[in-house]
Amino acid sequence: MNVLLIGSGGREHALSWKLAASPLLTKLYATPGNPGIAEDAEIVPLKVEDHAAVIAFAKEKKIDLVVIGPEAPLTAGLADALIVEKIKVFGPQKIPATLEGSKSFTKRLCAEHDIPTAGFIETTSREEARKHIEKHGAPIVLKADGLHAGKGVIVAMDKKEALMAVDQVFAMGGDAPVVIEEFLEGEEASYFCFVHGEQVLPLASAQDHKRVFDNDQGPNTGGMGAYSPAPVFTKAIEKIVLDKIVRPTARALAQAGTPYSGVLYIGLMITKDGPKLIEYNVRFGDPECQVLMPRMKDDLLTLMLATVNGELDKSSVRWRDEVAITVVFANKGYPGAYKSGAEIRGIEKANEIEGVTVFHAGTKHDGDKIVSNGGRVLNVTALGKSVTEARERAYKALSLIDWPEGFYRSDIGWRAIAREKAK
Repeated sequence: MNVLLIGSGGREHALSWKLAASPLLTKLYATPGNPGIAEDAEIVPLKVEDHAAVIAFAKEKKIDLVVIGPEAPLTAGLADALIVEKIKVFGPQKIPATLEGSKSFTKRLCAEHDIPTAGFIETTSREEARKHIEKHGAPIVLKADGLHAGKGVIVAMDKKEALMAVDQVFAMGGDAPVVIEEFLEGEEASYFCFVHGEQVLPLASAQDHKRVFDNDQGPNTGGMGAYSPAPVFTKAIEKIVLDKIVRPTARALAQAGTPYSGVLYIGLMITKDGPKLIEYNVRFGDPECQVLMPRMKDDLLTLMLATVNGELDKSSVRWRDEVAITVVFANKGYPGAYKSGAEIRGIEKANEIEGVTVFHAGTKHDGDKIVSNGGRVLNVTALGKSVTEARERAYKALSLIDWPEGFYRSDIGWRAIAREKAK
């Protein structure tokens, strides 16, 4: 098979790494790619927002499957354009992709189908938002509608912070409504399923670390590290999530005539009252994909084809017993302003450590050098028999990478480590 992978981040490098191992693969192309993806795929210069150009390339190279990594092309309708031309695509069409593209859309769907989630209001009035905050106090969560690369959510821990955040979230969302919702107490987890219409194939769980600094301090980011599986996500919780959240959502979209097809990311808070939906994403998480792919025993391309062809009810997926952990090596200043272009050395040495794979997230070539080219730059990923072993390998690998302009959290996996020590 000839496959075209769209994207340039750590998630897409993890996908290219896994796809390159498929016995079904003849040729892998990627756009815009990065130096890590270039080790697995031929990089091609395509403007992804130019749907006609992507279609023309797919026809010219006889592409059998287009894999769309990030959310923006999905919410912009690239899958729809490819399907019209009878080109197979892994990723949902524009309307079901609104699960991620609009917080309001998802909250209304939850309300209509009795899907457990945080209580909320949506408003286009700053005055109404402030009145709601004055009445309900804090902690409270404010969400800008639309796509904001994981940074459109403000968790305000006191009323003053919440009131100050109103202008910020309205500025992010433009004319779109702002969602204000109750603060959920508990432990977060991410869960992934392949979905086609009403067919659901459960995958695995992970836990992300959203805050930029150790001890979960500082602003939210796109994610500073993750591990899989998440111990908090038990078999009992998985059953509730499938029965009360995933299947009702898949059924609602299918019955509305806008069926979902692709991977569905379910962001959860495990509360004392059970799991509640925080958000949906319509693609693999980043950096969660980087811990799922090393653990997946089965062929990713085969599973993607089963999803596209509606054969999930005949499919299964197996996972390694090992734990996977990834630590994000980010540019100093992220998630605020930062400088790109500094040389990174030692990636090859890091990759030599047992169980370690370094995924490129924000890098580019500068002649023979690898230099930083983004906020989250590398994802140093390791497998181990336990979270403790995987984490030791990941941090040993990080110590071999020479990039003074970068920083990383030193406590990725702390909840799981605490559980292991308590046993």
